[in-house]
Amino acid sequence: MPYTVTVRDHLMVAHSFTGEVFGPAQRLHGATFIVDATFGADDVDADGIVVDIGLATAALAEITGSLTYRNLDDEPEFAGTNTTTEVLCRVIADRLAARAADGGLGTNSIASVSVTLHESHIAWASYSRPL
Repeated sequence: MPYTVTVRDHLMVAHSFTGEVFGPAQRLHGATFIVDATFGADDVDADGIVVDIGLATAALAEITGSLTYRNLDDEPEFAGTNTTTEVLCRVIADRLAARAADGGLGTNSIASVSVTLHESHIAWASYSRPL
């Protein structure tokens, strides 16, 4: 995409993982993520924007707010799912894509959404999807 706009928030959760590959992370632990949501477009709309930054920021805050300060192991929507960084990227991206599809982000020029969750200054994961 020639044009991208990114907004940022954060997310704090508790969760555990199933599977030997996760070692000590199989036990309940906390995670704090910086969340970047990037909206891509082939061109700007008639107003010269990819996305309304205020609406995108509010949408991201609402989505992260619905997950933060939760033990994701107790959330029915995640039953039987390892809520890895990669999985949480997809969940947030899909929710933002639904907002964009409903016109809730102030423009119809958005062609893609990418979400990056930064676990630390040395590790992060991303998920990108078209709209």
